[in-house]
Amino acid sequence: EPEVTIVSGLKDLEVFEGDDVTFRCQVSHENARDVEWKLQDVALQNNEMNEIAVEKGKIHTLTLRKVTEQDIGTITFRVGPHMSTA
Repeated sequence: EPEVTIVSGLKDLEVFEGDDVTFRCQVSHENARDVEWKLQDVALQNNEMNEIAVEKGKIHTLTLRKVTEQDIGTITFRVGPHMSTA
C-alpha cells in the first residue's frame, strides 16, 4: 500500500467569534487511514461542535462550529508521519 502524503496543506484563517470555520487538507490517496485532527494538541472528535469529513475521497475537512475565543490556537492535521498546521 503506497504511503499517503499531504498534497495541499492547511491555510491560516481568521474568523469572527460565533462564526463557523472550515480547514481543508488534501492527501495523495483516497481512503487514507491513521488521520487525526487536533486543536492545541487536543485530538478532535466528530460531534455537534466539530464536523470531520472527507470530500471527493482525498480532501479532509474540519469545520469548527460557532467558534469562541477558547478556539484560538494551532490546528494540526496528521496522516501517518506527515503533518500540516495552521
